Amino acid sequence: MKTKEETATIIAELAALLPPGEITTEAAAIQEHSGDRWFASHPPEVVALPRSTESVSRLLRFANQHDLPVTARGAGVGYVGGCVPVRGGVALSLKQMDRIQEINDRDFVAVAQAGVTTQALQEAAEKKGLYYPPDPASRKESSIGGNIATNAGGPRCLKYGVTRDYVLGLEAVLANGDVVRVGGRTHKNKTGFDFSRLFTGSEGCLAVVTTATLKLIPLPPSRACLAVGFDSMSQAIGALHAIFAAGFLPCALELADAFTLAAASKFTGAHHLLGCQAHLIVELDGQVASVQSEIAEVERIIRQQGIRSLIPALGAAACEDIWQIRRDFSNALKSTGLTKLNEDIVVPRGKLADLFEFAARLQAKYRLQIACFGHAGDGNIHTNIMVDYHQPGAKERSEEALDELFRQVLAWEGAITGEHGIGLAKRRWWPLAVSPEVAAMHRAVKHALDPRGILNPGKWV
Repeated sequence: MKTKEETATIIAELAALLPPGEITTEAAAIQEHSGDRWFASHPPEVVALPRSTESVSRLLRFANQHDLPVTARGAGVGYVGGCVPVRGGVALSLKQMDRIQEINDRDFVAVAQAGVTTQALQEAAEKKGLYYPPDPASRKESSIGGNIATNAGGPRCLKYGVTRDYVLGLEAVLANGDVVRVGGRTHKNKTGFDFSRLFTGSEGCLAVVTTATLKLIPLPPSRACLAVGFDSMSQAIGALHAIFAAGFLPCALELADAFTLAAASKFTGAHHLLGCQAHLIVELDGQVASVQSEIAEVERIIRQQGIRSLIPALGAAACEDIWQIRRDFSNALKSTGLTKLNEDIVVPRGKLADLFEFAARLQAKYRLQIACFGHAGDGNIHTNIMVDYHQPGAKERSEEALDELFRQVLAWEGAITGEHGIGLAKRRWWPLAVSPEVAAMHRAVKHALDPRGILNPGKWV
């Protein structure tokens, strides 16, 4: 533990080391960089806002020499406290490194700094007829660096995969300040260990990513959506299985339960959601003629299951209208006045019906509303325990419900997180999710790359 005088001296030395404006101790900046969208915060002593990889390198070399904790962060829109600087030190924000350096329509790659937002990259690629599919709901705000830190997904990962599937190469700074470039710009590369994929999903514990080379694909010329309401969850899940059984692979299949739909209808004014016990969004993409014929066939398959309502959408603009309502689900649940504990669990696809039945039992047992929605196509359902902390015993009941939820998901050979990461929020369940041998492997890799433990300390590894 350093004294205030020692800390002040270190901050002054760090400020002298970096260009003007890249270090601040202003109260507003300290507050802004103390947490994310989870329920924990801790102030750093100083905030770093580097504009170059060289600055990041200088900072980490200095921090490593002085045993100064460094917690890297992107846009701060995570849900697990992954960028909370729990040991103080430096909050290292990459938001000023926000340049798209290249969109190459011959190599099908993008080169972007860590602070570029997902939506900005997607729009830049689409102007050249190219496509970057990963689409977290927070794409307007979330940064490429943050997506890489958590291996972010989104609805389209059913067909196209998650962030890791698009990372070809990375420029990153190790804990000792060394700048490394791993991977490259070719779409196939088997030169040694795949460090690009190792760093992707490492939650800032192994290195600080500054620039990414990302795979792009051709932009599908056409899109079509169906927004379908059902009178029961079993009908919706039956429709989902029927779509797969018929040989279709939609780019997205999103499912939501009755509580989520009621909140979303009130929040967004989407009256077609009223009274629905379940809701399915199906999106297909591809060539114009094939999309038109396939969406008609998918509609026919869905109608056979029995439906309450169906809204078709053809073309990007109409599809985005449907998706905007889906992206508002989280805010709609928050607007209920209940505290939303957002858990991004994943179950094998065949366990979807079991998951919704289990959630209903948890709800009755613990007297807590549970709202489920998300990426049904790959089993990644956001299971939100909604808590009124003013009720006596609600906090304790919510913790017991979470314990039971995670234990059941693991018993089904599922995962306790599909997109958000472990961070602080899921740290207590980490020992249940991995064996002692696998946990030891994580510690060994961490020690090899960050022997002094300065990168994102106090988290799960």
